[in-house]
Amino acid sequence: MSEVVAIVGRPNVGKSTLFNRLIGARTAIIDDVSGVTRDRIYGFSDWNGREFTVIDTGGFVTGSEDVFEKAIRHQVKLAMDEADIIIFLTDVTTGITDLDADVSDMLRKTDKHVILAVNKVDNNTRLLSANEFWALGFENTTFLSSMTGSGSGELLDLVTELLPPKQEQDEDKKEVPRLAVVGRPNVGKSSFVNSLLDEERNIVTDIAGTTRDSIHSYYQKYGMEFILIDTAGIRKKKKVHEDLEFYSVIRAVKSIDEADVCLLLIDSTLGVEAQDMNILNLVLKRKKGLVILVNKWDLVEKDTHTAKEYEQMIKQKIAPFNDVPVLFISAMEKQRIFKALEIAKEVHLRRSNKIKTSELNERMLPILEKNPPPSHRGRFIKIKFITQLPTYYPSFAFFCNHPKHVKREYRNFIENKMRELFDFTGVPISIYFREK
Repeated sequence: MSEVVAIVGRPNVGKSTLFNRLIGARTAIIDDVSGVTRDRIYGFSDWNGREFTVIDTGGFVTGSEDVFEKAIRHQVKLAMDEADIIIFLTDVTTGITDLDADVSDMLRKTDKHVILAVNKVDNNTRLLSANEFWALGFENTTFLSSMTGSGSGELLDLVTELLPPKQEQDEDKKEVPRLAVVGRPNVGKSSFVNSLLDEERNIVTDIAGTTRDSIHSYYQKYGMEFILIDTAGIRKKKKVHEDLEFYSVIRAVKSIDEADVCLLLIDSTLGVEAQDMNILNLVLKRKKGLVILVNKWDLVEKDTHTAKEYEQMIKQKIAPFNDVPVLFISAMEKQRIFKALEIAKEVHLRRSNKIKTSELNERMLPILEKNPPPSHRGRFIKIKFITQLPTYYPSFAFFCNHPKHVKREYRNFIENKMRELFDFTGVPISIYFREK
């Protein structure tokens, strides 16, 4: 399961800028007006071979009767409960404020790792001023400028040092595949799991967001064995108002990270919406196996062509990654729900498949010789050798003379050929070019 790092602090100290810096993207809204970030925003970061989830929280304001500030205060408390490591961000230009002292008092009571990060330290004068923050008494203290990136590497080094050690898997131990049932609220995730288990394991209502926590269930029937993870529904961030609902989003994200294959449920009566695409991209980014289940199919008026047309519509929307199985089910009527598990099992096997180096080269090199990469400024690129990398998902290294000049279009061409020759349906693959 992915570890969680939460950024907390009073308003306008640069939390969103630091968040964007840590995940390498401009996701959080940045403004000089304090309190722009109301709801937590989450993203992924990796450093020194470790991956973790980063939460950007709203500014922490204590003792205020303002409803908006109260909501932010509750959000920060929940983020602190959920996180493995807390980055307490302060601002060198204002020095230690009463609010900083209040947050410090609160953080000293937690048993989580806390890193005090003094922001906006971008010159020697501010570096000297930053030393006053040692008075807050945190052993793990670092100075940085989230705007310029100065000191962010040292902060990430500290984060990865404090993360719990990686759990090494015992190769002799039988690993039970983990299936995460994901999707927007009220698409029928709990009904699907209950139908598989033949019991009311989860509360099922018409109210969106009934499932607050990710629930793990052991499944062993018909020669199949899985851990089923029913995740809380993932809403759009602007709709995440309740404290408990934010818990749900983070735990769903962590469940995706924990899973081997994700079953993405889509409501057939609503079609593919933007949030469905967000969840799909989240699954693909984490390199998890994917099966799309179109639920409530019993409620759709259909003819002989409806399913085929619906599947084409889905694959057009999820392009370019459309090599994914699509199954039409009804969780309530138990239509094709066991077929969904059979397909998930096949995807899991494909995801763990190892292709011999000799077979890769014998089958792929002739194709690449007939269709070589486009030359770059008169430099002809020749791919000489291919091997599969020892990762937990299919990834391949293509050794050539000018790896930096291979264009994205040719990378896509190679992936398509790999999918034609080797069955990777439902499995994201990665292709890397290295110098030979």
